[in-house]
Amino acid sequence: VELIKQFTGVLPFKLTDSQKQCSYQILKDLEKSVPMSRLLEGDVGSGKTVVSTMAALNVVKGGYPAFAEASAGRQVAFMAPTEILAKQHFKSVSKMLETFNITIGFLTGKESFIYKEKETFETKKQNLLEDLKNGQIDIIIGTHSLIQKGVEFKNLALVIIDEQHRFGVNQ
Repeated sequence: VELIKQFTGVLPFKLTDSQKQCSYQILKDLEKSVPMSRLLEGDVGSGKTVVSTMAALNVVKGGYPAFAEASAGRQVAFMAPTEILAKQHFKSVSKMLETFNITIGFLTGKESFIYKEKETFETKKQNLLEDLKNGQIDIIIGTHSLIQKGVEFKNLALVIIDEQHRFGVNQ
């Protein structure tokens, strides 16, 4: 509860009632001992990213009590269908979480970089993948590159897929 209050306190806007309700339902689902599968719908600009970011923050920093024994090094993957959209998410999520000491990676077929301690820097794809595998990256944002061979997580706890209808069935 305190973590979410801190998060909403740093936002440059107030959450709408719908955003609060969706966030609450998702956070309650994350407390359960069964996997969550949820579709979050809304128009462009309706706040789906802020709701998703709140869930990611809760998983990385707040935890989910049902899985307390797995609380160290929880990771979140945020997949978007295009490089442009993935980069947009990377920038907005990094900005929203800049005061929470979270390491965020970015991976596409062309680029890889890391946001850490309020700075973004380029890194080699192989170094990023090694950091991800070792649990040094809390949130990874990217395209379908996130589900390619060689991408391994230490403790993946939440997957967010933007515009899931634009991915194939196997993906």
